[in-house]
Amino acid sequence: MTGRRSPATRRLPLSLRRGPVPWDRQRPTWREARPGVIAAALDRAKARPSGNWYVIGGSREATPDRPLGRTVAGTEVVAWRDADGVLRAGPGSCPHLGAPLREGPVRCGTLICRWHGLALDGRARAGWAPYPAYDDGVLLWVRLDEAGGEDPLPRPVVPARPRPADALAAVCTVVGRCEPEDVVANRLDPWHGAWFHPYSFVDLTVVDTPGKEGRDDAFTVDVSFKVVGRAVVPVRAEFTAPGPRTVVMRITRGEGEGSVVETHATPLGHDAAGRPRTAVVEAVVAASDRRGFALARAAAPLVRPLVRAAAGRLWRDDIAYAERRWELRSSGRFPG
Repeated sequence: MTGRRSPATRRLPLSLRRGPVPWDRQRPTWREARPGVIAAALDRAKARPSGNWYVIGGSREATPDRPLGRTVAGTEVVAWRDADGVLRAGPGSCPHLGAPLREGPVRCGTLICRWHGLALDGRARAGWAPYPAYDDGVLLWVRLDEAGGEDPLPRPVVPARPRPADALAAVCTVVGRCEPEDVVANRLDPWHGAWFHPYSFVDLTVVDTPGKEGRDDAFTVDVSFKVVGRAVVPVRAEFTAPGPRTVVMRITRGEGEGSVVETHATPLGHDAAGRPRTAVVEAVVAASDRRGFALARAAAPLVRPLVRAAAGRLWRDDIAYAERRWELRSSGRFPG
């Protein structure tokens, strides 16, 4: 893959593969996917600060008239927008008699408990105290200092993204029985892409990994996204983990350069059988300098469901990977 695209390539981002390679005849990657490399990258990610911030959903999920209810690390959380559109958050259980505040309506920026009418505008009242909340324009965050146990940060660590005016963003959420580290480990294993997701990725080569002298902490991958038939879109992408529960894939060369896919793993708590549950909140923030991309942005309400569906299909596979990893770890059968 070269750094400069010809005028013809810029007009048409698609390439035609010479011929299909049967799934079972593609180049094996198991020797390259060294468990020690993945484990070391995971350990570095887990050591980075999060400031106790957790992603709870997409920015579009908090509407002016309805709150958003989540459970994060076993803590019930409710979030809504005040009269100025600012995100507010706090305990999801009413301090009066424990009503679920997520079921209350929002009127003029005030959340009203359905049981007895306690009105909350985001300030402490009647034993209810707010949590720090942040809306970065794509995702919603809440800070839970007791759950996180770290030194708090005033704002979450938000990866660099394309400018909102130039981008199209879509958010997908999938829940699995695993822990956040299992989700992060999945994303720090780029070698599985063409084997586990042959309907989306082909010709995948990991060209650089962390730990090499002079290298930053990134996995660099050349891969082609399948479109239809032999048509593919080749790109170069980097995977980094800026925090203990976040992995970012950034396209650094090819179509959509600068676009990112952010994967955030939010612990929810445990199910009735005592198994951990984690929400994978994935944000696709796409950008392109092509004139036709403006049409995609204009048609965002139609395009977003398609993007979410594609991300959801990938995560139906990847959550099984993460769940299997947790199962092996928790039973002491994980390799190494």
